[in-house]
Amino acid sequence: MRVTTILLSAILTSSMLLTGCITADSANVYKKGELKQLASARAGVIENLRDVQMDDSSTGVGSIAGAVIGGVAASSNIGKGTGAVISGVLGSILGGMLGNKVETSITRKPAKELTILMQDNGQRVVVVQDADVNFVVGQHVDVITDGHTARVVPTANKPATKAGTSL
Repeated sequence: MRVTTILLSAILTSSMLLTGCITADSANVYKKGELKQLASARAGVIENLRDVQMDDSSTGVGSIAGAVIGGVAASSNIGKGTGAVISGVLGSILGGMLGNKVETSITRKPAKELTILMQDNGQRVVVVQDADVNFVVGQHVDVITDGHTARVVPTANKPATKAGTSL
C-alpha cells in the first residue's frame, strides 16, 4: 500500500511538472491575446545563428514535490520512532534537491538566437525564439513584430540561400 501511494504521488507530481512547462515561445504558436492584433512584417536576411538555452524559470514545484515524496518514502520505509523522523528529514532534503534538478532539466529547452540584417534600413536585430523552425545563414525571413514581441518566420516567396546559391 505504501509503495502504491508513493508511486501515485510521483506520477501525479511528474504530470504536473510536465504540463506546467509548455510554453508559447515558438514562432508557430500564438497566444489568444495575439489573435486579431495588427502586427508589421519586415524583410531581412539571417546573418548569424546561435544555439542557446531557454530557461523557463523554476516554480519551486519540483523542490516541494520532491521533498514531500522523499520525506514520506524515507520515513515510512526506514527506521521506527526517532529513526523514522531523522530518515524523513533526510529524505525530504534529498528529495527536494532531486526534485529541483528534475524541474530545471524539464523547463530548460533549446532555442535559437537569430541575427538578422533588415533589408529596409540596414539595421541588425537579434531575436531569440524556440528552436522548432530550421533556418540557415543567408535565408530570407520576415520579422513579425507588434511593438512588444517579435518572431522570425521564413519568407514564403524567396528560397533559402547559402554562399550565394539557392537551396
